[in-house]
Amino acid sequence: MSTVPNSAPVAVVASGGWRDFLELTKPRVSLLIVFTAIVGMVLASPGMVPLRALLFGTLGIAMASGSAAAFNHVLDRRIDLQMARTRRRPLPTGHLAESQALAFACALAGASLLVLWFGVNALTALLTFASLIGYAIVYTLWLKRATPQNIVIGGAAGAAPPILGWIAVTNHVDPPALLLFFIIFTRTPPHFWALAIARRDEYAKAGIPMLPVTHGVAYTRLQIVLYTILLVLCTFLPFLSGLSGLIYLAAMIPLNARFLYYVIELRRGRRADMPMRTFRFSITYLMLLFAALILDHYFLIRI
Repeated sequence: MSTVPNSAPVAVVASGGWRDFLELTKPRVSLLIVFTAIVGMVLASPGMVPLRALLFGTLGIAMASGSAAAFNHVLDRRIDLQMARTRRRPLPTGHLAESQALAFACALAGASLLVLWFGVNALTALLTFASLIGYAIVYTLWLKRATPQNIVIGGAAGAAPPILGWIAVTNHVDPPALLLFFIIFTRTPPHFWALAIARRDEYAKAGIPMLPVTHGVAYTRLQIVLYTILLVLCTFLPFLSGLSGLIYLAAMIPLNARFLYYVIELRRGRRADMPMRTFRFSITYLMLLFAALILDHYFLIRI
């Protein structure tokens, strides 16, 4: 298989098919973001989620997530060209021009702001837009290139969706929404650092100061274990605070045990496939944990 040169982008073909625009939104990542926002809506609602908040809130947050991802494609286009994991994206391959991707990102951002402002409430619109800027500009343009703590600091933007979902229903921030924020926030470093270990050489080649590049793999493995322990402690908070009940607890304990198994095996460094296995499981982990919150919420309502 031929490789793409690292020095300059390929010639722009700019076919602009719908699949290329869809890829700009990082649909799998966006779906997880939207799902965690919906969980925030569900837990903020004593019964069923108000239809207006569910429809317009989900749409607006989805468009904001897609916009942030598209901005990320534009700002990281040269880095993406140097990494095997990303060099087949629409901009490095020339399937889309930079101007097309930028216009698409701006259109989604504007549409998201309008949908949330007029369809939900101003606070949701403003905080969603702030999260978009936090990820697309602060993290991608500055933190990612400036510090090995980029994931920790920038993780706040990625952890915001449950709060946004909560505000879409209540129009204010309550402490339970912050518990959901902290779960995602503490899960983010183990998630991304596991990937960074697997792609360490590519990040080093691209000049990105990810923790395994600047501090070494052994140190990063230790940090993953410590953050996962902190994550486990955070996942008990919904149960201890009364936000969730026994269904959530029954799902959370084995999920945490499995996550700890992965990161301990990763720490031991005996298997080359553990970084990517840990990375993939961290996605499944979050989906199942938040799904358990939904099941628990509606089960408690029926009782």
